Amino acid sequence: MLERPYLFIDGQWLAAQSGEHFDVFDPSDASLLARVAAAGRADVDLAVRAARRAFDAGDWPRLGGHQRAAVLRRIADGIRARQDELALLEVRDNGKPLPEAQWDIADAAGCFDFYAELAADLDDDERTVPLGDARFRASVVREPVGVAAAVIPWNYPLLMAAWKVAPALAAGCAMVLKPSELTPLSALELAGIANDAGLPPGVLNVLPGLGSEAGTALVKHPGVDKIAFTGSLPTGSRIMQAAAREVKNISLELGGKSPFIVFADSDIEAAVEWIMFGIFWNQGQVCSATSRVLVERALYPDLLQRLSEEAQKIRIGNGLEDGVLLGPLVSAGQHAKVSAAIAQGIADGARLVCGGKPPAGLEQGWFMQPTVFADVPLDCALWREEIFGPVVCVNPSTARPTPCAWPTTVSSAWPPPSCPPTSNAANGSPAGCRSASSGSTVRNRPSANCPGAA
Repeated sequence: MLERPYLFIDGQWLAAQSGEHFDVFDPSDASLLARVAAAGRADVDLAVRAARRAFDAGDWPRLGGHQRAAVLRRIADGIRARQDELALLEVRDNGKPLPEAQWDIADAAGCFDFYAELAADLDDDERTVPLGDARFRASVVREPVGVAAAVIPWNYPLLMAAWKVAPALAAGCAMVLKPSELTPLSALELAGIANDAGLPPGVLNVLPGLGSEAGTALVKHPGVDKIAFTGSLPTGSRIMQAAAREVKNISLELGGKSPFIVFADSDIEAAVEWIMFGIFWNQGQVCSATSRVLVERALYPDLLQRLSEEAQKIRIGNGLEDGVLLGPLVSAGQHAKVSAAIAQGIADGARLVCGGKPPAGLEQGWFMQPTVFADVPLDCALWREEIFGPVVCVNPSTARPTPCAWPTTVSSAWPPPSCPPTSNAANGSPAGCRSASSGSTVRNRPSANCPGAA
């Protein structure tokens, strides 16, 4: 068992003031993986005050962009130097297959490199605003917003931390990061890497703890200027209400229910490959997972058959084993949630094509078979609500879909050969991200604000 008895506050490893801890489990066998210090309200206050001092009186926000960029690049190098160790930790903490974890760690390092470039660009970012009157001069200068609070989920532990930490540091903010209590280990390692890279004390503080206590105290703290949250819609709504009381700057990424549109004259094998990637990568625990597929009726039977065949070939098991493509769900609670969604879908009249239950021989962990549903009623929860598991719903379309007729939260489309990928077949759909001929996203693509969409 790993012992992580400290929080990272003001450049120091400190015990939680309450002395309390929480347990972290390996989802592959439900064994105890780590015992971690649990931040409470007093620890949150200490961390926010440290970040406030670092921002108000410290050097970090006053450094040039090139100087901040140099630190971010050293953080990226520190992540790469420990890539194998961090990937192994991610597998044991989260359950994902090792190749996916290795990709995540490399992407986290790349994220710091990407924002290092943007930080360097800030040195030359002053923009003159034409006023039409030579007696006056106006310009726009970008400045850091202040102290940022980031609350991240468990599906991409280190990568989500990078997505929040790197842009905040690049801008010159100080911040407090609260990782999920299910997967806090790699965020603590990031704190050490950033410290070794020369990040000044107080600029990054990492507080593992329960969302109901540490998370709530953090987003309500008066010393926080900016809140960045990724997680569920209900929690995001509560955070928005709390932020509204003090009119705080806020960014929310609250998941989605992303259809994948397949036209009748599409390449069926390529479409199946991308659907598989989109829904079974990371056990379907992805906010942009292609969890519902809308297929022109002429292609529907063949695509459904090929998708079912390929889904049943997926090897399930411990993410450290060679050849495993689907690991366990992250927790007993998530396993119960996905199981309940499957049962409710069957009760609502959806046709179970394959999967739908834990695989034999892996009962100790929180595993679920790749699951394919067909002919799903459009008003049932299975089609309309995010499941966050390896469950995909496939329905036929009686007519060639047009953007206005597609359901909300469209994120991807597989257009026919006559429609090149660059033509954006999904244009006009109410979605924050749209892809043509793929189902993936990349770190440097912005997402539009689209309430209720992926």
